[in-house]
Amino acid sequence: MVGSFGRQDVSFILRNKSQPGQVRWIANRRPAPVLKATPSRALIDELIVLKAYQLPRNAPVTMRARMTCEDGYLWQSVSHYHADDDGMVDLTKHPSVGGSYVGCEPMGLFWSLQPAPGEKQGLRLKKKDAETPYSVDVSVLEGHISPSNFFKDEQITKEFELATVSIQRWYIAPSIRRIEIRQNRVVGTLFLPPGPGPFPALVDLWGLARGLVEFRAALLASHGLACLALTYFDHKDLPGPLKRVNVGDSYFKAAWQVLYNHPQVCKDRIAILGISFGVLIALRMAASMSIDPRCVVCINGPFCSINKIFGDDEENVEEEQKHWTINNKGYVNFRETSLPCNVPPENVVQIEKRLRTAGKSHLFTRVSYPGAGHLIEPPYSPTSYASTWANRPTHTMIQWGGDLEQHAAAQEDAWSRILSFLESNLRRKDMN
Repeated sequence: MVGSFGRQDVSFILRNKSQPGQVRWIANRRPAPVLKATPSRALIDELIVLKAYQLPRNAPVTMRARMTCEDGYLWQSVSHYHADDDGMVDLTKHPSVGGSYVGCEPMGLFWSLQPAPGEKQGLRLKKKDAETPYSVDVSVLEGHISPSNFFKDEQITKEFELATVSIQRWYIAPSIRRIEIRQNRVVGTLFLPPGPGPFPALVDLWGLARGLVEFRAALLASHGLACLALTYFDHKDLPGPLKRVNVGDSYFKAAWQVLYNHPQVCKDRIAILGISFGVLIALRMAASMSIDPRCVVCINGPFCSINKIFGDDEENVEEEQKHWTINNKGYVNFRETSLPCNVPPENVVQIEKRLRTAGKSHLFTRVSYPGAGHLIEPPYSPTSYASTWANRPTHTMIQWGGDLEQHAAAQEDAWSRILSFLESNLRRKDMN
């Protein structure tokens, strides 16, 4: 998709004295600047190449991305560049010299998106409807403009905007099927790739977030996996009081069985993926239940002792408060899960010890990302250092931690590793 909003062309007319009645046009024109995004419709983890053409040579310009989230809040990022000798800015080659990030970051405008000045505090970007895209407007503007100036004077956009392009970023590819699961008390959503299958599959577990989180499962299905997004906490279709995980082993066994029994799923090629508290569930399923996952992916967890994996059938969230603190400003800080090592050290030791005892320590891979925060999600998506925690009283904030650029690098690397790991363990031809 190509968008342009350039200056008006000016032409001059000269009369031809030797041939009365005829005129000769002399155009004093500069081609209008053009901004191009390739592709303009892409999955959230797909690289988008942004190039601005026909700019004044060596001129300072500002690249800006803007989008409105599903809750109606404006997010934006701004970065400063200099056009090259050919009047071009190519984000895959040219470094940003200031703004939301610095250096050569082809997808920097996307992962550095933050709530615009004046928006509500404590926002976190989390896709609710996986079947609709994020629509991002990217513009190139004259000069180096501060992000705060856009909020103070919207007229700046009209006066200095040279070109703009609209981009759709999706978590779900065309032809992916979304199926609601309400079966044997199991509450979830199954995403299936196109075709008859059978497909390798995965159970996707999030942390203590309200409701059913689907966007990662949709994206994994877009990479060819049958993926069950499973909720176990604070959903209208689940039983019991709030602030408790009111389902136990039987619930997770039933969820596994739903996926295992599906006619389009390879029964011997099913994995589990968990993040935060979901890691506790993933490890408990793999270690203590009569199921046989091919592999398990754990992201930043668990935030309680791994011995809980072999403990009671239910978990009281309030009882685990020793693993976080709430300061006088209402901020929640995880004592263990926000550490750069991602997995609490004592848990790593126990996991490795158990695998060594079983003669399977070679199957364990640990990756650490110093500088990253707790919420390592699919790449090129923005993170929040802190956001409102819906499961606590009003004005309580949870500190996810992490440096913006280091976290973005961690998300990109981790996602690539996760996809490769799943590919190797779920599709390898020499699997037993």
